[in-house]
Amino acid sequence: MVHLLLLRHGLAEERRADRPEALRPLTPEGIRRTRAVVGRLAELDLRVDRLVTSPLARARQTAALALEAGLAPSLEEHTALEPGGAGLAGLHAHLADLPGEGRLMLVGHEPDLGDLAARLIGAAPGSLVLKKAGLAWLQAPSVNREVPWESPWRLRLLIGPRQLLGT
Repeated sequence: MVHLLLLRHGLAEERRADRPEALRPLTPEGIRRTRAVVGRLAELDLRVDRLVTSPLARARQTAALALEAGLAPSLEEHTALEPGGAGLAGLHAHLADLPGEGRLMLVGHEPDLGDLAARLIGAAPGSLVLKKAGLAWLQAPSVNREVPWESPWRLRLLIGPRQLLGT
């Protein structure tokens, strides 16, 4: 069984004209909430073999908190996870390296992660939305590594931080 966990970055600072979009960090509340979310994921034993993040600051910070919580052994960055990035195209290489029982976590942005999940399960774009620090967990018994969206993906969980944390 292959597991794909999609984690949206936590709450980030507002956009400002004097700062590039790529450098927007998490807010203190975003750090606190994201730390609680990834801690809860670790408690639920949702650890992964690989953790790949968008290179944007807010996603990197979210992924670093996941790493700190023990969700993965290491962290990789990939430009395919930038907003409007290659998404599915960038997914191929990461899926190809997973063993048959592998777990992969991608940390990125909306609407890209929601649209990726929707595409994998055969739903319309825009039909799945991840809240900030929200998670989508998909599973497939096997993966067509050349065309991953043609694999029998199933959505196991789509959850926001409030529901995950019980707040």
